[in-house]
Amino acid sequence: MYLKINLLHTNNGDYMSLINNLKKELEISKDYIFKELNISNKKIYLLFNEVLTNTLLIDDFIIRELVNLDKKDLKDLINVLPNTNIVKIKEKDIINFVNNGFLVIIGYEILAIEVRANLDRGVSSVESELSLTGPKDAFSEIFNTNLGLIRRRIKSPYLVSKTLSIGRSSNTLVGILYMKNLVNKKLVKDIENKLNKIDIDGIIDSSYLKKSLENKNNLFPTLTTTERPDKSSMALLEGKVVIIVDGSPYSIILPSFFIDFFHTVDDYYGKDIDTTFIRIIRLIAFLIAIFLPSLYISVTTRNYDLIPYKLLIMLKAGRTFVPFPAYIEALFMIIAFEILKESDIRMSATTGSAISILGGLILGDAAVSAGIVSPIMIIIIAISSIAALIFPSNELVNVVRFYKIFLLILSAIFGIYGVFIGTFLLIYNLFTIKCFNYSYLSPIIPYDKNEILDSFIKKDKNIKTRNSILTKNIIRGKYK
Repeated sequence: MYLKINLLHTNNGDYMSLINNLKKELEISKDYIFKELNISNKKIYLLFNEVLTNTLLIDDFIIRELVNLDKKDLKDLINVLPNTNIVKIKEKDIINFVNNGFLVIIGYEILAIEVRANLDRGVSSVESELSLTGPKDAFSEIFNTNLGLIRRRIKSPYLVSKTLSIGRSSNTLVGILYMKNLVNKKLVKDIENKLNKIDIDGIIDSSYLKKSLENKNNLFPTLTTTERPDKSSMALLEGKVVIIVDGSPYSIILPSFFIDFFHTVDDYYGKDIDTTFIRIIRLIAFLIAIFLPSLYISVTTRNYDLIPYKLLIMLKAGRTFVPFPAYIEALFMIIAFEILKESDIRMSATTGSAISILGGLILGDAAVSAGIVSPIMIIIIAISSIAALIFPSNELVNVVRFYKIFLLILSAIFGIYGVFIGTFLLIYNLFTIKCFNYSYLSPIIPYDKNEILDSFIKKDKNIKTRNSILTKNIIRGKYK
């Protein structure tokens, strides 16, 4: 918010017209405080917001220091006042600095002193991306705290932090972080251009930026949101860009590739063989989550010859008294599971546990006893739904849910051929996705023989390399 004022002050520093206009602009808001001090026959005006600033610091240190100064010192406040963050500002920036927790002093010149109140919850532990090993600290809602958590890990002058102000009303501080010796300069420029084109009232959370940064023509996520500083630091050292937003405990990592969503920070803190096994499990879980219900529908309703006869008889016997077609039964169970999951997320921890027990055990058993659903269908949908929850990215879980229902409908219409059609469309979608002109299937397509070793199989080498698609400095520890 910028104040449009016709300033009529004289060369000797008479800012009376400015003060009157500021009071007129802010008089409706009682949390803006004006103070007038008469020091050595010179009027000094102080403006701050009492809810955003530390008023004790202002009263006990700054005002007490001001009243003991002489006229000569008043002309050189920037070197006299005991504060490390004091800057000279322009008239149009006064309101912006006040709303960011600064005390503005208007005298011979206009100065802004940082006296922010401690409104954050501090550095807390990770909640949504739990890790068995590694650091436990998480981002908070304070911009400087988040930047500090990253700089504490990357103590390099190559780490660059560019800042933008986005939102006409919120003036939210947005930081673009990257390693200037690793990042592709065109990637940074493209991100800056997209951010500069955002013209909305306010940015309340980092998720507000996702629509502008993501490719709107695909379902798969092309950026990663994380509350972990260690994960963001790893991404920076890969040559990626990290965006942090004031007021949001989540950073944005981009570009993000399909393979990235099968990796967790624990992968880099454990043994190679253990990490490889878990990554293969995640791949199997991804396939089960999407294809299991549709395969079951196709082989039990249309393509009977694809499974052994005895197994087919057993599956059919379980549905003897179910009055609905198999695909209706499957859709009903998927919707019921999604309702149960959503209610579990929104409720408190204690109540959520009770709902899970009620929905998963009591209602499920009652539905089978009443003949509404078959036991095998509960098993199929439960395995498929639980397999999707192995991924920490909620966006990827939503994509899995979409394709699961899409393939289920195709299999109900075309049988196993519907599964083939859905699989082709899924693969085609993955092949055509671009993220800032990078292939979404990197490093598989285009093929990178070094980076492919860290895809589904983890294999450390004596000299570790980076993805050559992202950076020219592919050897870690050596910079051109």
